[in-house]
Amino acid sequence: SPSLGAVLVLALVLLGLCAPCVASRQPNFIVILADDVGWGDLGANWAETKDTPHLDQLAAEGTRFVDFHSAASTCSPSRASLLTGRLGVRNGVTHNFAISSLGGLPLNETTLAEVLREAGYTTGAIGKWHLGHHGRHHPNSRGFDYYFGIPYSHDMGCTDSPGYNLPPCPACPRRGTAARVARKGCYTEVALPLLENVTIVQQPVELGSLAARYAEEAARFIQQASDRGRPFFLYLALAHMHVPLSPPLPPAPGRGIYGATLSEMDALVGRIKEVADSHGKGSTLLWFTGDNGPWAQKCELAGRLGPFVGAWQRQRGGSSAKQTTWEGGHRVPALVYWPGRVPAKRTSHALLSVLDIFPTLVALAGAALPPNRRFDGLDVSPVLFGWSDVGHKVLLHPNSGAAGKVGEIEALRLAQYKAFYTTGGAVACDGSTGPAEQHQPPLIFNLDRDLQEQEPLDVASREYQAVLPAISRAYAQALQDIAADNVSIADYSQDPAAIPCCNVRHVGCRCHGAHGATPDPHVGKKPPRLCL
Repeated sequence: SPSLGAVLVLALVLLGLCAPCVASRQPNFIVILADDVGWGDLGANWAETKDTPHLDQLAAEGTRFVDFHSAASTCSPSRASLLTGRLGVRNGVTHNFAISSLGGLPLNETTLAEVLREAGYTTGAIGKWHLGHHGRHHPNSRGFDYYFGIPYSHDMGCTDSPGYNLPPCPACPRRGTAARVARKGCYTEVALPLLENVTIVQQPVELGSLAARYAEEAARFIQQASDRGRPFFLYLALAHMHVPLSPPLPPAPGRGIYGATLSEMDALVGRIKEVADSHGKGSTLLWFTGDNGPWAQKCELAGRLGPFVGAWQRQRGGSSAKQTTWEGGHRVPALVYWPGRVPAKRTSHALLSVLDIFPTLVALAGAALPPNRRFDGLDVSPVLFGWSDVGHKVLLHPNSGAAGKVGEIEALRLAQYKAFYTTGGAVACDGSTGPAEQHQPPLIFNLDRDLQEQEPLDVASREYQAVLPAISRAYAQALQDIAADNVSIADYSQDPAAIPCCNVRHVGCRCHGAHGATPDPHVGKKPPRLCL
């Protein structure tokens, strides 16, 4: 029989062989992106908010980032930047795609899902896509093994239960109903589709059950990936808190529709965290953030800005939230939870961005960034781990539908200073837009003293004169870097044939054979397909 010494040596050798396997195990990633959520919508950020106990618990068990920014202030550009690590002036996505868009995120751009799938990950996208749905722009062609969701915003199609919107939108037409008058801002002709991969499974979508279906599909995806023993990347892009709001139950008196919907989103995030933990606590990094700030023109159906009210703009009329480069437009909540790796009960003041998700997750997966292009995001894993609290020296903020040209860099952050080159042009709750103004020299605010962006520095002051050269130099260098980069151009052309429609013979493309709809004896059993 072997000696005790030989057995010990063998055991140590085996431990030595296994140790790197354990250390190098790739983590799972869940990125949850809320829609139109305000920085002040989290109780952890803003004490007035009482509707987010699960998110507040997530903040207590992880790290909260209070100076975290979306890469744009509207849907498609922000999502394109998350999935590429590049601003819209580089990746080509400068404004939103339509239901009839032929194009999408340019095909020569490499997505985070493509990089992670190449590194051995199972990849899934659940929820809103809004980066093109026609042909090869569909999520299944952009690195995602599985997709379940709505191909664009859920206000871009009619439903049978329209929920709450301002102005309110009518329900989908039914066979035999009289032709309706078009209503501004409402999609009345085509029902909102729900896709599973390339199949339309419901049209119109039942908005009241959407949160439950997303939770169910997310849990199934995580379970299947775990059963296969492969690391997974789940990108969960919620419909919350974009209008129309569809709270599961009528809100309690004094609570409000927004609060009830926020509570539903909070419970959904809590459920995802619970599922992730059940498959091995500490094996999954969960990153929660938002695509942009609240949509101010929706009034009481819009989120809370917290202190980031953009007071200078408000005094002149117009919005200082979604679509704008004011803090309320792009400063978003951000929480990272990874037990044993990301410190709990920590608040970070590092200047970070949605742009950082791509390079950070790629690094943590042990993969390499795609070559022949420049990235605006950073690998901020040292900040996540609490080893550093230093993020970006400079952060660029593009115009996202306010005054100026879409996608152009209209504001710049340098340390605590924020410079504006263009202001105005976004609609507020009262209907005002505020004058479009160019600023040369730029307006400069010191955010350390003035989070409300109320009083720009006096141009003649020593502080302004001291910081202006550094800001001008950073702005010029950024524009030079973009001009020298491998820049993509998105196709924004449209064709009605690109509209997802499961049955062109039915009013509003209604899908009678789909889940949750009335069966139609004239439609076969085979599920309808989106024509790709």
